[in-house]
Amino acid sequence: MRTLFLSHPRYRDHLAPENHPEQPERMAAIERRLEGEDFQHLIRDMARPVTDTEIQRVHPAAYVDHIRIQAPHVGLLSISSDTILSNGTYEAARLAAGAACLAVDEVMTGLVDNAFSAARPPGHHASARQAMGFCFFNHAAIAARHAQVAHGAERVAIVDFDVHHGNGTQNIFYSDETVFYASLHQAQLFPGTGETSETGIAGNILNVPLDAGANGAVMIEAMTTAVLPAVEAFRPDLLILSAGFDAHYRDPLGDLNLVEADFAVLTRAVMEIADRVCGGRIVSLLEGGYDVDALGLSVAAHVSALMGH
Repeated sequence: MRTLFLSHPRYRDHLAPENHPEQPERMAAIERRLEGEDFQHLIRDMARPVTDTEIQRVHPAAYVDHIRIQAPHVGLLSISSDTILSNGTYEAARLAAGAACLAVDEVMTGLVDNAFSAARPPGHHASARQAMGFCFFNHAAIAARHAQVAHGAERVAIVDFDVHHGNGTQNIFYSDETVFYASLHQAQLFPGTGETSETGIAGNILNVPLDAGANGAVMIEAMTTAVLPAVEAFRPDLLILSAGFDAHYRDPLGDLNLVEADFAVLTRAVMEIADRVCGGRIVSLLEGGYDVDALGLSVAAHVSALMGH
């Protein structure tokens, strides 16, 4: 498999207070784990900034400007209890969104089979006009719109396995029958959304909340029996993953009990469906994962599976 890995050193310029879980060390942990011999054939490239046209398919220009203008020249600015702006945040967020579009370009044109973008800040809590939950721009939503507008994708599926529900992605596509959004997440956890009753105006939303303490076998069963059959029925032209790794048992922000090998099994299951419905086209975008060692191991398992190992 030809797998593209995208990252950028400027992601580390997005800063947060010392006790904040979303830290630059997350990128270093991933890069260390992908240095080994098993990843020598990984295709590596640098992210590029999102264009105004690309980002404004999801976020109004006034909102984008608001984030840019608020960014402090020195120090940190809290725009909510957990969402922090630093001088490097705006550029990092634009690079993260641009990486999502670049991954779509490479996958949709057949230059690679699939792609993984290791970017921060994450994106799936950001709605069109609101930053929250560490997120400023919704990279998965921007990628989906880019696939539709730039590459003629008629239907795009987004599968989110972060321990937290991607409320921003759900909000953006709640009444859009051309995008299917499915989320596997811990029930009754931040941000408090993601009930099974939330199905979208067009029936294009599927939420599968899991009880605290659920292990990998439970999530894998939910993925293979509920989420992936729905994805296959939707028959997307591209499958986007909101790939959060905070369902790992060591993560400080969740109470699920996955181990790194479970993420490889989940990935292979997704790849099997993608092979059947969209020529194997998968764009995977990093969301959460806040124990740095568990994050590095889990991403390595995920990327290894994407590579066909």
